[in-house]
Amino acid sequence: MKEIKDIVAAFDRAQQQGQQTALATVVGVEGSAYRRPGARMLITEDGSLTGAISGGCLEGDALRKAQQVMFRQQSMLVTYDTTDEDDAKLGVGLGCNGIIHILIEPIVPGAPHHPIQLLKDWLQQRQSAVLATLFSLDDRRGPQPGTALLLTANGARRHAFFDSAGWHQALIDDTEEALRTGMPLTRQYAQYTAFIEVLQAPVSLLVFGAGNDAIPLTALAGVLGWEATVIDGRPNYASLQRFPLAHRVLVAKPEQALQHLLIDQRTAAVLMTHNYNYDLAMLRQLLPLQLPYIGSLGPKKKLERMLEELRSEGPDIPAEQLQKVYGPTGLDIGAEGAEEIALSITAEIQTVLTASSGAPLRNKKAPIHESRRLEVGSEK
Repeated sequence: MKEIKDIVAAFDRAQQQGQQTALATVVGVEGSAYRRPGARMLITEDGSLTGAISGGCLEGDALRKAQQVMFRQQSMLVTYDTTDEDDAKLGVGLGCNGIIHILIEPIVPGAPHHPIQLLKDWLQQRQSAVLATLFSLDDRRGPQPGTALLLTANGARRHAFFDSAGWHQALIDDTEEALRTGMPLTRQYAQYTAFIEVLQAPVSLLVFGAGNDAIPLTALAGVLGWEATVIDGRPNYASLQRFPLAHRVLVAKPEQALQHLLIDQRTAAVLMTHNYNYDLAMLRQLLPLQLPYIGSLGPKKKLERMLEELRSEGPDIPAEQLQKVYGPTGLDIGAEGAEEIALSITAEIQTVLTASSGAPLRNKKAPIHESRRLEVGSEK
């Protein structure tokens, strides 16, 4: 999410400066690689790079090829085989023992639904979407359609490419399947392979409390590309001057707070007002909403006391609601100061939203990322 926002912003700056641009996208990985399919990098004609397609080993070569793409105004599919010793001799050995396919597309601002415009269309709406990118492994010198289709959760479709072939309905069907399951797909349609990518809405972080310890939490959320909203009843605390990286800052009493907020399954909340009654009032309202994460700053006894008060009001709190409450909020990383606590909280939210363990990667027996062949699925 953060990478896409940065790429869109860099594209707008390049347009203002009258510079040509190209977009490099990792469309397929076989074996191990630093970045996975969907990683992107914007290249401008002056050599500026935004985003990343590797750990830094491929960027230089991709820049040279992107300059060719901008000059010819024709997409190019580039494959780096890091299992091949010859690639290492050329200076692009990644030590990852994998094959990486990268599509480099020229961005033509006047073209309808060019790749950056499709990404902009998605960013303007807070919802999940699916993006399909078409390329040909069989005919690398032939047409490379590139970023072709955006399907949003509300059913809206944006097309950048379609020919008269009969397989385009199969592509639409597969994008709908990916949107429904939330799982990316790679499919083969006649001469083209399609990488069908699932784009998740940005994390919405609701920070209840505008004390000094909330400042690094919202700042870190901004670095991650999350949309942090700070809510507090004290106008001298809840201000944009104190929280410049916050998406929104609201001054509201507990009974009014949720009236101004959009709540969905990508929303996490942290109670850190240091005001017991405010936190209790918000917990009372948040529990029935089935947020994936509700964090309570402070000792466990505080949370237990709040829950006991809510139970006394009846009815009893369902177990599935209690499972979403994390108190004390954060992972056990030995945090002391506000900045370390912010890291602890954001790390725990990330593990919850991605259903990850938070355990050290060195203890993981399987590869960090699932390895799969590029071409999966049936011929269409």
